Amino acid sequence: MTELERALTPPRGELLDLLSGRLGQIVPGWQPLAKDILGADLAIDLLGSDSSGRAVVVQVGAAGEDLELIGRALAQRAWVTPRVRDWLQLAPGLPLRPEAGVLGVLLCPAFRPEAVAATQALEPASLVLATYRVFRDGSRFEPLLEPVGVAAVEPPLQPVSPASAAPFRTGLTDEDLDLTRDEHAEFE
Repeated sequence: MTELERALTPPRGELLDLLSGRLGQIVPGWQPLAKDILGADLAIDLLGSDSSGRAVVVQVGAAGEDLELIGRALAQRAWVTPRVRDWLQLAPGLPLRPEAGVLGVLLCPAFRPEAVAATQALEPASLVLATYRVFRDGSRFEPLLEPVGVAAVEPPLQPVSPASAAPFRTGLTDEDLDLTRDEHAEFE
């Protein structure tokens, strides 16, 4: 059994192929469609779709390019959005739905706090950040992707009213325990 060791980043084309093969860890239902295509005056590193039919624009940056990467991803999202309908006319079998929108995925070795804050200020689910590291496993490169930022919190199924939210350490409420106000007062 060989041990993984941190490796220098492989040539860009190979890096894009490696990362594309792992994007399903970050983007559910990831299907690659194109690599290194011209978008808004610059190349879109990877273009694909997710399980909902949303177009996915992936931009890969080097260390220190995280803030620049945000600007490029926003520009590419804006460029791709009106073109999805045209692409479907040319290739009706593409797994894209124009109404699903466009997701931007940014891959970089590290993201500074201001880059994370900037993406959190955008509309929800418009940009996803993930760090990448490349390891060598014998003669093969193996990328590791890790999501960055605060995960979206699922909304509660039923709104919790302040009266029903009790400060029990277990997280149970008066309603869960079927307590009356008098019974609850005994615990205070």
